[in-house]
Amino acid sequence: MPQTLDWIDWAVLIATLATIVGYGTWKTRGSKNVQEYVRGGNSTKWWTIGLSVMATQASAITFLSTTGQAFSDGMGFVQFYFGLPIAMVIICMVFIPLYHRLKVYTAYEFLENRFDLKTRTLTAILFLIQRGLAAGITIFAPAIILSVVLGWNIITLNIIIGVLVIIYTVSGGTKAVTVTQKQQMFVIFAGMIAALVIIIGLIPDEVSFTDAIDIAGATGKMEVLDFSFDLENRYTVWTGLIGGTFLMLSYFGTDQSQVQRYLSGKSMKEMQMGLLFNGLLKVPMQFFILLVGVMVFVFYQFNPAPLNFIDASTQTVLASEYGNEYKILQTKQAELFDIKQRLSLAYAKNKSDDLRAELATIDSLEKTYRSESKFLIKNAIDPEYREAYNKLQTEVDELKSNSESATYKEKSNALKTLYNDAAKDTQTNDRDYMFIRFILNHLPKGLIGLLLAVILSAAMSSTASEINALATITSIDLYGRNLKEDKGDMHMVNVTKWFTLGWGVIAIIIACFANLAENLIQLVNIIGSIFYGNVLGIFLLAFFFKYIRGNAVFIGALITQVCIIGLYFLDNADLINLPYLWLNLIGCVIVIVIAHIIQATTPKTAKS
Repeated sequence: MPQTLDWIDWAVLIATLATIVGYGTWKTRGSKNVQEYVRGGNSTKWWTIGLSVMATQASAITFLSTTGQAFSDGMGFVQFYFGLPIAMVIICMVFIPLYHRLKVYTAYEFLENRFDLKTRTLTAILFLIQRGLAAGITIFAPAIILSVVLGWNIITLNIIIGVLVIIYTVSGGTKAVTVTQKQQMFVIFAGMIAALVIIIGLIPDEVSFTDAIDIAGATGKMEVLDFSFDLENRYTVWTGLIGGTFLMLSYFGTDQSQVQRYLSGKSMKEMQMGLLFNGLLKVPMQFFILLVGVMVFVFYQFNPAPLNFIDASTQTVLASEYGNEYKILQTKQAELFDIKQRLSLAYAKNKSDDLRAELATIDSLEKTYRSESKFLIKNAIDPEYREAYNKLQTEVDELKSNSESATYKEKSNALKTLYNDAAKDTQTNDRDYMFIRFILNHLPKGLIGLLLAVILSAAMSSTASEINALATITSIDLYGRNLKEDKGDMHMVNVTKWFTLGWGVIAIIIACFANLAENLIQLVNIIGSIFYGNVLGIFLLAFFFKYIRGNAVFIGALITQVCIIGLYFLDNADLINLPYLWLNLIGCVIVIVIAHIIQATTPKTAKS
């Protein structure tokens, strides 16, 4: 059922969003030339660049899906970002000096100077496809939130959110995006810190923060590092360091939505410091957001969790002919929750009692010995708790995947079947709804409005960057490059504003057709991984292989894109096992190899 917000939550939410939109529109009105509209007048300081880069990547999906990812699978997703600091250093050393020297408006201008127009155009089109899809998803994510809060139609909400972003992005261009993102990041940091403090306060008094971490650790949620080479695991140290580095190199080095953020810097040094600031802060920020999700998981060890976090879907099933079937599952889940709650409380109390007794006997000994004693007791208790917890969790999983009813006994997932049979358009994937449902049900008044503002601010900042970049590429790399005569700066500014409006509308349309995948943050990264490796390979060929010419790169890029899309669909059909992060490395390698082969086998007279 729709949630009724208190007046103070509405006040906080509306005031925050109105301030951001109004300030961005007023502060950056009246751009007089392309340099000011597209590159923000090259007046941005390094800390603003760093925050803007972070805000561009931190969409609403980050806060909905990353917390949901941690709730379901634990902290391992942070390994995805291990390649980011490496990528930041490489971009500062190679990409930024080149872009700055050439004074380019877009990353793809360089490719025409190095290769030819068709290679520049192809790369720009690949960017437009993947970033256009991503822009639609970043609008769709917050629309989910407000559909839960207000009970409004998602399509209506997609339109409202998209229009809000379009207003200040069309008005002020790159500078408007950068200026508003600084305020948005402050709102985001304040909201997430407040959320973690409140969540810890909601955990029972007898369970300390250390106990909460131990419970999360004993249930496998704090397993951060995985050094295995098992391709069954999407997130390992190696996929993060290798696949993640290639993804981040392409995203931050060649994706115009990010390149445009640091090209607005006052100097090359400001650009480099801004990216290094992002590299230092981004991994701890993602770790913190994942920790919030893990703490919500611990909270639900002591408070009842629904079978499905999508309340509207649950109400649909309960009102259908399958309502009694669903109530049986709810009753069984409640029984299992009571056992899990007693187990977790006993675990926390047992640890505390044993530690107090043990430490009392050695109070006069050195602190280091007390720490060792605590470590030994913890490791004696943890395996017993983990074994008991895992048995209960297995029962919960079996409860959701089996049904006593003859109608469902033979089906592999009874819970999903109930939802799908009750209403064909009912959502069954509730991972991305977990955090918003927790916010609405358990956080105090005022903070609910702040956290809704956090998520919507993140959505607006990311979407604004994307449509700003899409418009820039369309106007500079496609429209402007093919103009037969120079029409002047104001013409190009106005054209870019119209393209901004157009891409905003396209993003809204994509959002209206979007649907929940396994996890929204994974969906965005999958879309990027399908295209980024190929684009990065094109840039690496331009940087380091001077004898490779445009025809070889153009043909190699076309072949590579077909290969990568084919590999993704083979993996999706379970015909091969290939975590999507590896597509970045594979795409990069394939285009480099094919370009070399084509160049080597092309007659010298035909080489161009």
